[in-house]
Amino acid sequence: MTILDTAVRTSVPASTAEERAARLDSAGAAWGERIAADASAAQLTYRVRGTGEGSVASRITAGRHEFVVDEPGALAGDDVAASPVEYALGALISCQIVVYRLYAQALGIRVDDIEILAEGDLDAQKLFGIDETVRPGFGAVRLDIRITGPESEERYQQLRTAVDEHCPVLDLFANATPVSVAVSKA
Repeated sequence: MTILDTAVRTSVPASTAEERAARLDSAGAAWGERIAADASAAQLTYRVRGTGEGSVASRITAGRHEFVVDEPGALAGDDVAASPVEYALGALISCQIVVYRLYAQALGIRVDDIEILAEGDLDAQKLFGIDETVRPGFGAVRLDIRITGPESEERYQQLRTAVDEHCPVLDLFANATPVSVAVSKA
């Protein structure tokens, strides 16, 4: 088995536990009020745009943010950025962290730090048209979640249950989501 592993560091503003708690409380209260006043406010549509660049890279624009997705040379890429499946695992990790923080605050469970390792097993035979019987996506995904803080193991398992029930990206991985595709000549 080949393990493809990349690491890039981006600066994120530091925040204290108190600042984080205040932001989480404020966001939760604001959303609660907004949805209580109009349930349709809970319905969100995200729009992301991508264009092809280089060999197989994509430049992705999401709101005011932009990032590049590529493949390693062995998969015809220029290896200038993480691959689509690495971004998918990264999206799962980042959504888990958001929901862990959100529900830790809501449940009064202290989380000093959280670190998550995600691994996904993918059989590339279907991707390259070698075996049409295998699944093209991940056959299995594993999350190793490490939480530091003063709570008991039982409390952190309670938090895990809440996160598993409420994490949007975990839901994408765990359940079928209808996808409609339209192709047109530009």
